[in-house]
Amino acid sequence: MSHNSFGHLFRVTTFGESHGVALGCVVDGCPPGLPLEAEEIQAELDRRKPGQSRFTTQRREPDQVKILSGVFADDRTGGRQLTTGTPIALMIENTDQRSKDYSEIRDTYRPGHADYTYEAKYGLRDYRGGGRSSARETAARVAAGAIARKVLPAGVRIRAALVQMGPHAIDRANWDWDAVGRNPFFCPDAEAAARYETYLDAIRKDGSSVGAVIEVVAEGVPAGLGAPVYGKLDADLAAAMMSINAVKGVEIGDGFASAALRGEDNADEMRASNDGTPVFLANHAGGILGGISSGQPIVCRFAVKPTSSILTPRRSVSRDNRDVDLVTKGRHDPCVGIRAVPVAEAMMACVLADHYLRHRGQVGTPA
Repeated sequence: MSHNSFGHLFRVTTFGESHGVALGCVVDGCPPGLPLEAEEIQAELDRRKPGQSRFTTQRREPDQVKILSGVFADDRTGGRQLTTGTPIALMIENTDQRSKDYSEIRDTYRPGHADYTYEAKYGLRDYRGGGRSSARETAARVAAGAIARKVLPAGVRIRAALVQMGPHAIDRANWDWDAVGRNPFFCPDAEAAARYETYLDAIRKDGSSVGAVIEVVAEGVPAGLGAPVYGKLDADLAAAMMSINAVKGVEIGDGFASAALRGEDNADEMRASNDGTPVFLANHAGGILGGISSGQPIVCRFAVKPTSSILTPRRSVSRDNRDVDLVTKGRHDPCVGIRAVPVAEAMMACVLADHYLRHRGQVGTPA
């Protein structure tokens, strides 16, 4: 299987399967001299790990990260552990697999999953939790994202939130970033979060699932990141977000809503400022113009489909082409979009770090 890497100068390669011994990543291209401790990576992983509330899968994984290479500490560094500029290898052990939960579907294709397509491509598949196609792979991305944040200039802040669950969107007038950490949904609207508890409890008890919309915002990004035509920042962001499990749509800025606007409403007007940089009067473009960052907040949203593993019987076929009715057992997220929030932040960080290093390499000075 190829295509397990993304990025150009800041390059991430992930490895491992849902029910394998471990998963992890190798981060290549991280500059030397950056302070990096496992605890900093762990803080991000703890936000994504399963089993933290009744609204996520009850698989109990500590997601404890180990740094295997790429850092060094001695008296010359003041005892601090610094990156060396060599590949940083990270490993996260799997400790709570229940492979027997999947024995009944080893010869059956689960609707909505990658079972059939993986087998059509490779001739075999790891049926234990989806193997490489499992959302468990995203733990490695979150670990890489923690390193990417350190590469970015001081002042860049990346945050994400769940802004819609099923058909129920938040009230943007209630947006409060501080609320994101105070509810199990990463929701910036405390009133909506309270309603989501009742709503998702009913979905969970029905053995069903719902989708979600996640919004990720990067503030303090300097103007100039990205390149025209084939190196567009928004194109790389879209690809990164689409690579997250269960994501079926991505938009930058106003996205699809911009199709309903007139030209005079959509264009982000500007005025002069005392420091010589323009002041934008709106941000319909989501902080990217012509594939290059404008200095405004970069805004990206993506839609996550409902978890395909549900208790409702569904029609499918077996490997020997027989019609079957299938109920998926195991421990699953009633709304997998919840745990996609820290993954979204990580992918935004990785893409921005890569473009920051590419910009510095081409122009010769940081943006």
